[in-house]
Amino acid sequence: MTVRVLVVDDQVVVRAGLTAVIDAEPDLTVVGEAGDGAAAVSLAERLTPDVVVMDVRMPGLDGIAATRILTGRENPPRVLALTTFDLDAYVFDALHAGASGFLLKDVQAAELLHGIRVVAAGEGVLAPSATRRLIGHYAAGPPRPGQDTGHLDRLTARERYVLTLIASGLDNAAIAAELGITVGTVKSHVNALLRKLELRSRVQATILAYDLGLVRANPPGAHG
Repeated sequence: MTVRVLVVDDQVVVRAGLTAVIDAEPDLTVVGEAGDGAAAVSLAERLTPDVVVMDVRMPGLDGIAATRILTGRENPPRVLALTTFDLDAYVFDALHAGASGFLLKDVQAAELLHGIRVVAAGEGVLAPSATRRLIGHYAAGPPRPGQDTGHLDRLTARERYVLTLIASGLDNAAIAAELGITVGTVKSHVNALLRKLELRSRVQATILAYDLGLVRANPPGAHG
């Protein structure tokens, strides 16, 4: 199955480069290009891409605002946010807006392509530096005010614990080893907790876990 991609960047040369890299892959195809957030929102409605590769900083409607609009729609595309600037505000805002991933524009082509495939499959991807700072930013802080903890009541004790392990940065194999269960069982737990929490990716689950104060400086299952 071919993943349909919409490329959004205000720089023509950057858009052309991204399009060339993506279109060269047999399982990926660029269905459209946009130079700003407003055009991205309009094109996405007409072209129904699976993934939107979204520049964060653009004139007019920026990538974060466009992401918020797109992910608020019925059957929304996955959004992979890209930026030149590795700043906390961009990372947090993009992920809170609903992006499934965040990468820097200077990533290798292979990493970008992997990121597109990962978010298309319903997972999340973060640049390593963003992951480190995300954890550092939230780990010692209090829960964010106004967060609704009611959804957590929908989780079983095991699902809630798996949520803390996800937020600690563990992948499915590491969670399986931590709990002494199979990777397939872990996947079932992850899918169940995402559905119950009305989330679309592990990245969003991680954000929620930190927002609710479920993870601290030494979260359960964290290593190192």
